Amino acid sequence: MNSSALKSSKTIGFLVILPVYILAVLVGIKSYDLLFGYDLIVRLFVADTVATIFVWLFSVLFKNSSVYDPYWSVAPMVMITAYAFEQGAHVTSVSLLLLVIWFWGLRLTGNWAFTFKDLKTQDWRYDKYKNQFPSIWQLVNFFGIHFMPTLVVFLAMIPAFYLVRLNTQANVFTYLTAILAMLAVAMQAVADRQSRRFRRTNPGKVCTIGLWKYMRHPNYLGEIMLWWLVYFMLISLDITYWWTFIGALANTLMFVFISIPLMEQRQMVQKPAYRDYVNSTPKLLPISGRIFGE
Repeated sequence: MNSSALKSSKTIGFLVILPVYILAVLVGIKSYDLLFGYDLIVRLFVADTVATIFVWLFSVLFKNSSVYDPYWSVAPMVMITAYAFEQGAHVTSVSLLLLVIWFWGLRLTGNWAFTFKDLKTQDWRYDKYKNQFPSIWQLVNFFGIHFMPTLVVFLAMIPAFYLVRLNTQANVFTYLTAILAMLAVAMQAVADRQSRRFRRTNPGKVCTIGLWKYMRHPNYLGEIMLWWLVYFMLISLDITYWWTFIGALANTLMFVFISIPLMEQRQMVQKPAYRDYVNSTPKLLPISGRIFGE
């Protein structure tokens, strides 16, 4: 079997990506250990960055930047779990946090595995950037496709790291925010399922059923809500960490000003009826407004 045929196999793709991620985890852990004595955030950030570089090298080797796609959801599960075990943090607030992060991570990773085709197929956005910036593609590939998402998710995870370090018992507000975070993840799952089912039976048409009837991006809204709620889980325990909202804000801005515009531009080209959908349906919240309603 030639290399092209191997890259066209979904099973082979999984078997190739799995050891890459196992090695990335090991490299990240080793980097974290080597920085013993440094600040928590510095150690975790360096480990996350080194693991990202490792995955990027393999995306270059396989000529497919989608090798990075599951990193978005896998890295937070690994980092928060490893750190909780290292700190011996096992109070209720930490257990709730782990439940939220793992529920989110497993759902998102499962969604990636379900939609993954093979190592020949790359996300259309990456192809767009590669064709648009051929002379500096690897710079765009690393900083734009790999490092920027790693940075945004890491910033969004900072409240989670501090919550583990606090190791404080949960209160009623911690339980409430954890439940809302789980509901945000559930909303993502429902939205994705509704979209897939609609596309199967209505190819080429605009999905306007279920949650998609009330907002154009319910799956993105769930993602945005999740990280704000992780932030509020920490704030429920210690308000002096109010400043850690920067990660949730960065995540929100990334979706509002990068991910959503890119997606909608493509939809308008592929589905002319999408423009009517934009004019009749709010973007993220079922309200009027330039940023979240529109």
